[in-house]
Amino acid sequence: MNSRHTDSRLSRTKRALERNDFEVFITSTRKDTVQKVLALIPADATVGVGGSVTIRELGLMEALTERGNRVVHHWQPNISVEDWLPFMVEAHNSDVFLCSSNAVTENGKLVNVDSTGNRVASMIFGPDKVIVVAGRNKVVKNVDEGLKRLKEVAGPLNAKRHNLVELPCVKTGVCTDCDSSKRICRVTTIIERAPNRVREPHMTVVLVNKDLGF
Repeated sequence: MNSRHTDSRLSRTKRALERNDFEVFITSTRKDTVQKVLALIPADATVGVGGSVTIRELGLMEALTERGNRVVHHWQPNISVEDWLPFMVEAHNSDVFLCSSNAVTENGKLVNVDSTGNRVASMIFGPDKVIVVAGRNKVVKNVDEGLKRLKEVAGPLNAKRHNLVELPCVKTGVCTDCDSSKRICRVTTIIERAPNRVREPHMTVVLVNKDLGF
């Protein structure tokens, strides 16, 4: 995809998101993205982070911690999945929630799939402010393409990341709507417009002209 087409697509997506009451910024580099996100977050804010490869690829948690923010996330070393819950709850009650989206549509909607639901719950309600950072690789034409991306990209790759080798999607690369107890695709959400909140803007989307996460 040439740069002119990508720029046009991101601009079109930005306008659509703004019509749907999101605050939107476009960044060109990883460094610019980190600087923009830091500028959006007060230095004394507690920042909850969802299970996001994008946020970690950018080094945002380290940048926030170095600046003095309290950063809360459940991907903690040396603890079991069963011990994640307290971190998820604290992140949900944070001042700012930082995450990505599995798909962003050109007509301004956010499409996501979760296992526990902690990320999508926090995106919709809880923290005073939500910041969604999404690479250009996550921009799709519409909700149908977004749902397809969940099944053919995000779901299988996340299952693989968790080393759930027994799941059919890890073996085939495509969701088969399995009945496995280890299934991670359990909660699917479509945010059609930024949720109503007293404080505005409540939800900010940062579109990055780089491929990030999956």
